[in-house]
Amino acid sequence: MLKGFKEFIMRGNVVDLAVAVVIGGAFAAIVNTVVSAIITPVLNATGGAETSGLGFFILSDRPDTYVNLSEIINAVIVFLITAAVVYLIFVVPMNKYQERRKRGQEPEPEAPDENIILLQEIRDLLKTQGTTRP
Repeated sequence: MLKGFKEFIMRGNVVDLAVAVVIGGAFAAIVNTVVSAIITPVLNATGGAETSGLGFFILSDRPDTYVNLSEIINAVIVFLITAAVVYLIFVVPMNKYQERRKRGQEPEPEAPDENIILLQEIRDLLKTQGTTRP
C-alpha cells in the first residue's frame, strides 16, 4: 500500500498540481492587490482612508483615489519569492528524481521504416535464391 502511494505521489502530475495551486494562490494575491490599489481608488466616489507609501492620487483632493504602488510592488515580490521557493523545493528535486528514474530504463529502439524492411526482405530473398550482384 505504501509503495502504491509513493508511486502516486512521485508520478509528477500530483507535484505539478500542487505547484499550480501554490502559484495560483500567490497570483491571486497580486490580482487582489492590483484591484485594491488601482481599480478601487479609480472607482471610489466618496471618502476613504488615508494611505501612506509609494503612490499617487488620481484626484489630489480625494484620498480615496490614492493609487498605492508599494502594495503592488510588495505583492509582485512576494509572488516571485513564493515561486522561487516552490521551484527550488519541489520542482528541481522532482525533475532530478524523474531524470534518475529514466536513466535506469533503456529506451526501446525505433522500428525501421517500411521501405527499409521491404529492401531487407528483398535482399534476404535474393540471398536465398543464390542470386549474386553483377
